[in-house]
Amino acid sequence: MVLVKLPFARLFSKSRPVVPVLRFAGPIGAVTPLRPGLNLTAMAGVIHRAFAMKGAKAVAIQINSPGGSAVQSMLIYKRIRDLADEKGLPVYVFAEDVAASGGYLIALAGDEIYVDASSIIGSIGVVATGFGFDKAIKRLGIQRRVYTAGDQKVLLDPFQPEKPDEVERLKELQADVHETFVDLVKQRRGRRIKKAGDKLFTGEFWSGKKAVELGLVDGISDMRSKMRELVGKKVRLKPVTPKRSLFSRRLRGVFSSLPDDMADGGMAAPSFADDLISAVEARALWSRFGL
Repeated sequence: MVLVKLPFARLFSKSRPVVPVLRFAGPIGAVTPLRPGLNLTAMAGVIHRAFAMKGAKAVAIQINSPGGSAVQSMLIYKRIRDLADEKGLPVYVFAEDVAASGGYLIALAGDEIYVDASSIIGSIGVVATGFGFDKAIKRLGIQRRVYTAGDQKVLLDPFQPEKPDEVERLKELQADVHETFVDLVKQRRGRRIKKAGDKLFTGEFWSGKKAVELGLVDGISDMRSKMRELVGKKVRLKPVTPKRSLFSRRLRGVFSSLPDDMADGGMAAPSFADDLISAVEARALWSRFGL
């Protein structure tokens, strides 16, 4: 007879229910060199691993995002729902500082959504921002030269005067995207938001406490407390994080030490200007919510 010794913790771990935890933090779809924002390509692997975890009783998701790309938000939402339906696992979402705009869209993947009383929730709308440089380049004596096939190819060019018909075209596009967002909220939240009506869809945002009253979320709680309540006090919350290869870790270290104009073997380092612009855009997303 051969005795196999197991670590003490493993003797009891099988009896403890497991809940994999996914975390979505930061702007959605905003990309800087080697530092991608939230998108399906980056998150598909961890989402699949969470739903494939042996013995999982549910999947918990933490969200701390001011939004961003409507397309990437919807792709992440759909992947979560597809796997939840396929595996028959309930999904519980927990908002941290903010789950707004695309962040709230992803939160709709949850069967139930919980928040802190001071979380910022909502912003169910669509926004496009930009700058107009046409007067600036005129003062500097700069000519804008653009050649196109298709008279709408330079729609809303920031170096040309704004045209009312182009603005109207953008608003039509935004209305289509907004309608898709609104339909999804109504589908997922159902009767819980009926009393609040269309005031929810103006792009306004609310505190977590108010969001409970409006039906946008289901209650105020932190993840550990709620999962212990739902699954049992012995529940194991197991974070599922993206895997980084040894190559990608070393590549990050190499790029972080290179000047912008260094190109060893013809490979240029990420542009500081690109990083700076993306950082400003990300900061602007958070600042909309006072964060």
